[in-house]
Amino acid sequence: MTKKYFGGCDVGSTTGKAVILDENGNMVASMIVPSEIDPEVTSIQALEKACAQVPDLGGYKNLAYLVGTGYGRNEVAFANENISEISCHAMGTFFCSPTIKTIVDIGGQDVKTISIDNDGAVLEFAMNDKCAAGTGRFFEAMSRIFRMDLDEFSSLSLKAKKVIPVTAQCSVFAESEVISLLARRNPPEDIAAGIQMAVSKRCFTLLKRIGIRPEVTVTGGCAKNKGLMKALAKVINIEVTPLAVDPQIIGALGAAVFARRRQ
Repeated sequence: MTKKYFGGCDVGSTTGKAVILDENGNMVASMIVPSEIDPEVTSIQALEKACAQVPDLGGYKNLAYLVGTGYGRNEVAFANENISEISCHAMGTFFCSPTIKTIVDIGGQDVKTISIDNDGAVLEFAMNDKCAAGTGRFFEAMSRIFRMDLDEFSSLSLKAKKVIPVTAQCSVFAESEVISLLARRNPPEDIAAGIQMAVSKRCFTLLKRIGIRPEVTVTGGCAKNKGLMKALAKVINIEVTPLAVDPQIIGALGAAVFARRRQ
């Protein structure tokens, strides 16, 4: 009997992610690729590269079931079904750790907070998609101001001796404020700490709208930002639980879990 494989593909604003599960629920492949202008091209690239890791699959067209998610989910090539990224992040997190009840998902262009039920379903969610402040794009812009890559910037605030507040609520004004603070020769690490704290407070505002239930985790690429994780734990006064897999693929993983349930 031919082995069955199930796929999830998350097409986001900055990256496309794909995850393949086997019929026993084991994750056998994952892939992250930069987003192209055309979401369908992004989905095909992510799926092809993930499926290439599974020699006996023979390509994404042979998946038993494929679920698309993310802002470009309607363009996922050959998807059998599309499910919202909110549901997929909840299910992916539940698959990794059923004890986690609250998610902060920081994407390229928005921030979401999600409360999870005992079966992985979404209890409640809140999102801020009207402003880029606090998103992946925001951190990319900040790292450019500091002349650093994202990894370097994510660790910079860990060296801070104090927090210099960054008060601007708008992403554009925040950039101007940071440039001004640097020009006045304030320690870059202290300014970075202020940036991480400002984003954490934005997340806390969204968390209060859904209620914070331990355990809390962060999904999306910004979960790799060490300074942000430290600042968020301080603001919410709860340790942030790390996930056992790359937090950037959680949406795609949740989509693959849904796909497997369709067998």
